[in-house]
Order: sequence, then structure tokens, then C-alpha cells
Amino acid sequence: MLYSIIVGLIAGWLAGQVMRGGGYGVIVDIILGILGGILGGWLFGTLGIWPGGGMIGSIIVSFVGAVILVAISRALKRA
Repeated sequence: MLYSIIVGLIAGWLAGQVMRGGGYGVIVDIILGILGGILGGWLFGTLGIWPGGGMIGSIIVSFVGAVILVAISRALKRA
């Protein structure tokens, strides 16, 4: 559980920074990172790709998923 929170926090924060925003706050960044990990895991699994690498691989997968979620949330917010 703590591992998921740490990975989620890092991935959510990175996604907020890369998507040219300050993030949504620590709690929402963690949630986006954890949900991004689920989405990224599904996406990478569907494509047959897994970066491996333990925590670094998990952060990469979660980051990709979190970026997708941030992009979707910002698109819905503008609509």
C-alpha cells in the first residue's frame, strides 16, 4: 500500500509538471498517479510492453497513465 502511494505521488506530480500545470494538490496527484498506474498497466499490458525495472518501471507506467488522465480531465474541464 505504501509502495503504491509513493509511486502514485511521484507519477502524479510528474504528470502535473509535464502537462504544464502545478498539479492538483498532493491528494489528487496521488490519486491520479495510482489511477494512472492502473490505466498504464492495462495499456502497457494490452500493447505487450513492460518496462520492468522495479520501482522505476512502475513510476514510468504510472506516469504515462497519469498523463493520459490529466489530459482527459483538462479536456473535459474546458468542454
